[in-house]
Amino acid sequence: MGSLTGLKVIEMAGLGPAPFAGMLLADMGADVLVVDRPENTKKFRVKDGTHRGKRFIHLDLKKENDLNILLKLIEKADVLFEGYRPGVMEKLGLSPTLCFETNPQLIYGRMTGWGQEGPLAKTAGHDLNYISLTGVLNAIGRTGQKPSIPLNLIGDYGGGSLFLVVGILAALYEVKTSGKGQVIDAAITDGSALLMSIFHTLTASGLWTTTRGENWLDSGSHFYEIYETKDEKYISIAAIEPQFYNLLIEKLNLDKAIFSSQNDPTQWTSLKIKFQHLFKTKTQTEWCNLLEGTDVCFAPVLNYLEATQHSHNKTRQTYIEIDGLIQPAPAPRFSRTPSIVKTNNDISPISPNDILKEWS
Repeated sequence: MGSLTGLKVIEMAGLGPAPFAGMLLADMGADVLVVDRPENTKKFRVKDGTHRGKRFIHLDLKKENDLNILLKLIEKADVLFEGYRPGVMEKLGLSPTLCFETNPQLIYGRMTGWGQEGPLAKTAGHDLNYISLTGVLNAIGRTGQKPSIPLNLIGDYGGGSLFLVVGILAALYEVKTSGKGQVIDAAITDGSALLMSIFHTLTASGLWTTTRGENWLDSGSHFYEIYETKDEKYISIAAIEPQFYNLLIEKLNLDKAIFSSQNDPTQWTSLKIKFQHLFKTKTQTEWCNLLEGTDVCFAPVLNYLEATQHSHNKTRQTYIEIDGLIQPAPAPRFSRTPSIVKTNNDISPISPNDILKEWS
């Protein structure tokens, strides 16, 4: 019985951040129904964690009968969301205006890269392009090197999926007062720009520059850095606060006088070199034995498979296994209405008539 139990959600089948948003809603108990095309059979969709907890129907929306079925479902739904280019839903006969005529309280979520309007709105793009345009990509990387690609986590999922879900939940709260649905324009560029808020603040305060790799959180400092170990693995150090930094120096048995200038950027390079030499003297496991579980702000750098076996993650059951696929467990955690994966990753279609009866 998740916190969104009873919520009826229609997800228009797609790729990337929209299905991830649907997974989050399903994890929290929503009944998420994915509308997919008939030709998308199970063999193309196996072992996909974003399908968990959802149900699927196959409709050819170019056929009037199938479109009418979907409109009947929209009449009963609380939320509809899609991740197409602007104008696609309108061409399908599913514009917000038409859907609101069918269901005035519908929350209509729209996930795009560039947004519903603007010079780039109807052009193709991907995460890398979106975070490029918003200043995110240029800020990530080491001094003298080109920007580093941070997977597609920041744009697609951070700036996209999470903001779509926040928008949907906020609109669901507001509709209780107004009785009116609304459109959620979740643009990845908007969300990614908002994630950079702290760096605009730091720059205005004179505590950050746009020069990549020379700031205290972007690999410029010695106390917020990744270091190689003796066995060619890596550890992370993030001793920002003075008390944590001092404890690190104490644990490493270093000369406090030499390492006293923590926040002097002119000392960062030389101090980083000393750290590099030191951390190469022990294996990752040896550093874990010395530093893990203390307040020095330390963690080993694990790959995503190794992460499933770490004692902290195993204790908290951060990962689960469904049909042989190891995947992250639902988050966040609720004390009274816990999120639970209701079904497996099977996308075998169900009868639209059965759903119509169930949602009536």
